[in-house]
Amino acid sequence: MRVIAKKILREYWGKQAEPEEQLKTWYKEASKAVWTSSNVVKSAYPKASILKNGRVVFNICGNKYRLIVQVNYLRQWVFIRFIGTHGDYDKIDADKI
Repeated sequence: MRVIAKKILREYWGKQAEPEEQLKTWYKEASKAVWTSSNVVKSAYPKASILKNGRVVFNICGNKYRLIVQVNYLRQWVFIRFIGTHGDYDKIDADKI
């Protein structure tokens, strides 16, 4: 998968050091992955939440942080839409961000 907007992750871990290693790991795994459907994502990340419009929510650091991405399975890209604490996540609409 081509992960678009890694800068968002770098800026976030520049402010919040705790999730840095897990975000780097997620980025490496996602960059090497070939996700052809939400079922493939779910098999690799059983705790991920599959939303409508190709969006997926990943739990980072034991669900302390949330990462929302939008996946285009046909074109093989992942666009980072949001990274924040679980509290920040509760304040947004994950289907629209």
